[in-house]
Amino acid sequence: MESRSLVPHTSAFRLPIANMRNVFLPDDVERKLAKLPERDHESLRSMYQRMLERGPERFQVKPSGVPDMGALYDLLPNFHDVLDDVKRHVALSQDCPDGLEVTPILLLGQPGIGKTHFAKKLADLLGTGMNLVPMSSMTAGWLLSGSSSQWKGAKPGKVFEALVDGQYANPVIVVDEIDKAACDAQYDPLGALYGLLEHDTAGSFTDEFAEVPIDASQVIWITTANDPRSIPDPILNRMNVFEIATPTPEQARAIARNLYQSIRKDHSWGKHFAAEPHSDVLDYLAEVPPREMRRALMTGFGNARLARREEMLVDDLPKSAQGKGKIGFLQ
Repeated sequence: MESRSLVPHTSAFRLPIANMRNVFLPDDVERKLAKLPERDHESLRSMYQRMLERGPERFQVKPSGVPDMGALYDLLPNFHDVLDDVKRHVALSQDCPDGLEVTPILLLGQPGIGKTHFAKKLADLLGTGMNLVPMSSMTAGWLLSGSSSQWKGAKPGKVFEALVDGQYANPVIVVDEIDKAACDAQYDPLGALYGLLEHDTAGSFTDEFAEVPIDASQVIWITTANDPRSIPDPILNRMNVFEIATPTPEQARAIARNLYQSIRKDHSWGKHFAAEPHSDVLDYLAEVPPREMRRALMTGFGNARLARREEMLVDDLPKSAQGKGKIGFLQ
């Protein structure tokens, strides 16, 4: 099939589309549609019709070369081992028609060290979409794999939605806080992952609602956890596990500096501010709890602007953030 080029707006890199890939077979959908009774099952009928109207082709993307990831190494200084692993997979996909295949990744570490932030940046790097599945809020396995159409309020699962309703055959799907999945006697929230994390079986994944095989073999899986002890060994064994350390003081200052510059660059009002933050501002931000770092900077920019200053001072930052201790980078 003829390759096409596309530069995703979300990516800082120029990433061509390698090819188009079918994520389902229209014949399978047509057979299911033909077997539906004339009445009832309107949601299924509508879904099948939408699938046929849109067609099975989705973009399968990969970098045209091993990209310069220096900016990511600077932005995510505590993720170097994971970035090295991604770079190896990207290198393998070069100079051949193969798609990018990334071994499922488990990011282990305390809350707030940037695990979800890393996943977003990886999706940007690869030029594909990202879908977040927060396991801490899941009460049944069907949120990943869909629920039977016989149930009231049934609908497809997150994997089906990402592939059939999305643009890409190889989206990044983040299973966040996998260790907090709530199991009960009837449903195992992680049950679908036994097949989805295996390349061969993922190629014919069947959502329980749609009952049509879809190709999930190209999905790039990132899971996050604080404690691996509640994750079944068969799932752990399907992933490359990386323990993400809390940033050192030096790394925290570098993260704060990069975030300052990123916010300044992304807003037209950023031209009113100095290109570099003061050293004492970086010292302060390195001690700010991770999820408050961006908010602290936005407050600082606003107060500096009200004072008609080009430079942000420590006094411009919110006092409530002081003394809480540094625990990493925002997710």
